[in-house]
Amino acid sequence: MGNQQMKKMMNGAIILSVAAFIAKILSAVYRVPFQNMVGNSGFYVYQQIYPIYGIAMTVALSGFPIFLSKLVAETSTVDERKNLLKKSFVLLSILSGLFFIGIYFSAELIANWMGDANLEPIIQTVSWLFLLIPFLAVSRGYFQGTFRMLPTAVSQVGEQFVRVAVILVAAYVYTRSQWDEYQMGTIAMSSSWVAGLVACIILGAALFKQQSFKSERNTEVGSITETVNYANIAKRFATEGVTMCLLSALLILMQLIDSFTLYNGLVENGLSSFEAKNLKGIYDRGQPLVQLGMVVATAFSASLIPLLSQSFAQHNRKTFIRTAKSLMRITTTFAMAATTGIVILMPYLNLVLFGDTDGSLVLSVYSVSIFLTSLIGAYNAIFQSQNKHRVALIGLLIGLGIKIVLNEWLVEQFGTLGSSGATIIGLLVILIIMWWDLPKEIKESLTEKSFGWKLLFSCGVMAIIVWFEMKWFGNSALIGEYRLAAFGYTVLGAVTGIGVFLWLMIKCKVLTIREWLSLPFGKKILRK
Repeated sequence: MGNQQMKKMMNGAIILSVAAFIAKILSAVYRVPFQNMVGNSGFYVYQQIYPIYGIAMTVALSGFPIFLSKLVAETSTVDERKNLLKKSFVLLSILSGLFFIGIYFSAELIANWMGDANLEPIIQTVSWLFLLIPFLAVSRGYFQGTFRMLPTAVSQVGEQFVRVAVILVAAYVYTRSQWDEYQMGTIAMSSSWVAGLVACIILGAALFKQQSFKSERNTEVGSITETVNYANIAKRFATEGVTMCLLSALLILMQLIDSFTLYNGLVENGLSSFEAKNLKGIYDRGQPLVQLGMVVATAFSASLIPLLSQSFAQHNRKTFIRTAKSLMRITTTFAMAATTGIVILMPYLNLVLFGDTDGSLVLSVYSVSIFLTSLIGAYNAIFQSQNKHRVALIGLLIGLGIKIVLNEWLVEQFGTLGSSGATIIGLLVILIIMWWDLPKEIKESLTEKSFGWKLLFSCGVMAIIVWFEMKWFGNSALIGEYRLAAFGYTVLGAVTGIGVFLWLMIKCKVLTIREWLSLPFGKKILRK
């Protein structure tokens, strides 16, 4: 595969990355006025149910679209592609309908399991989103499988804008009315299906305008292959598709475990309901910070899956190995840099976003999940392109099991810090299991030309410089909890860190020339 095609793939990754970045910025920014208006207890109410929304949106935005893009890339004729998409839509409609019925009518039971019966109407509200998953997932999968990332990107940003607007209106009305936290949470969570409808409209318009899709004709001789039937598609959905969705929703699943165990664990250990809600609300601040850190790495993983699948299907081993190695190095580089930067700047980020430094240590530990989850996503992209899913699924189930078991004991011993630790241990176990099964040539990508040592050196030097800079200039902001000053120091630290890291990357030759040139703006960065 030439440099031009690699660059095309990377441009697709950048489109998704920019859209994801805008969406995650919105997701992080709205939490500032939202948390300030509703407090830690109100934030707790919202975040308790958020994992259910998060799972639905992960399935509709990344899990099944990525899986379907892989299937679309494997098709050889237009009729085969259309047949695949129609059957996928039917299967997803059945599955989504069952989830809607199960969640809506079991809302009372789920709320009681979470230890808070007042959450029932909020759970019922978010369940409506599951009915929109079939269209969202299939349309996004089609566009991504044909290397057209723009409709997915626009729908993601539009959806997030509407969602944030509804949430902030709900929070504002809460401050001006007699609503309690649960009424506010119900209206705020209605943003899920309202925003989902907006995304459906955007994607529907894109499909309508896609004249080539409506008028496509077969350009190859052949008929629809026998593999495009309900039995085979259902089998791949139940294995590859489910694995892809579960791994795409990995952190959300960890948060779902916290929703059922953390609040209950804190109360069982002697805290009052108010204290437990407050601590859970502080703990949940970690989610937007981790999302921001994972933006670039996960976008690259999503966009490169069709290329990996095509290379593997065409038995082009040389291109497959080279693409997989680039994916590994690029993901590892950006994930480690993002994790290092966020951990160093955590007290300042916490103060800027949420108004105090409470729980900064807990959030710093939790932020290590940026690195682990990004690598898990990259490894899974490689496995899925090879039609290998068993090891990833086994690793996922073991990791989630460890999180469940450890949460009870670690929360009892260390509170919310223990829950952060349980998340990191669970993710690390998943990563080790998946690493063990990677092809030897791909594993070597992290040791070739001292890549790992160069990256550790670059991140280490960046961390030391930024840490001393913040200690020298920024301590006064933390001591006095000056939010505006902390914002200025955070920007200063981020700019310094990015500049130092990029300079060291070039000088130490962390990435190859080919990898730099395949990145948008890579040539300009090298020239400087």
